[in-house]
Amino acid sequence: MHWLLTNLVDEVPGILSVAVVSSDGLLLLSSDPARNAERRPATSPTGPRGSSADLATIVSGLGSLTVGAARLMDGGKVRQTVVAMAEGSLFVMAISDGSLLGVHATPDCDMTVVAYHMALFVGRAGHVLTPELRSELRQSMESA
Repeated sequence: MHWLLTNLVDEVPGILSVAVVSSDGLLLLSSDPARNAERRPATSPTGPRGSSADLATIVSGLGSLTVGAARLMDGGKVRQTVVAMAEGSLFVMAISDGSLLGVHATPDCDMTVVAYHMALFVGRAGHVLTPELRSELRQSMESA
């Protein structure tokens, strides 16, 4: 899983940080935002307070909000949420087991490229993210 996440960050221009969050809101896996400092423009933000836990909290909250909105509107499953801000973008995409993939990107990123690569990640990671692996990832994040 970490290899897939690292490839996502390394291959897609404009991605600042990434978090995979479990269906119950726990951070399972994250990128290291400091790792991408040399690729980031000087005027670009460093991420939500620079913390993977902060990104996970935002992703989990936004995921819950959009699921609730979809229920109220009889909209079906939420596949993707995009928040375009003046100083960056936030993408949240559902993974098959209820987990979420969150990406914080630069304001000048190509949103279609980011969304495409997120969909590839979800397609690859969805079947790999078994209950056993989720448990293992939780334990490793708690010990870190």
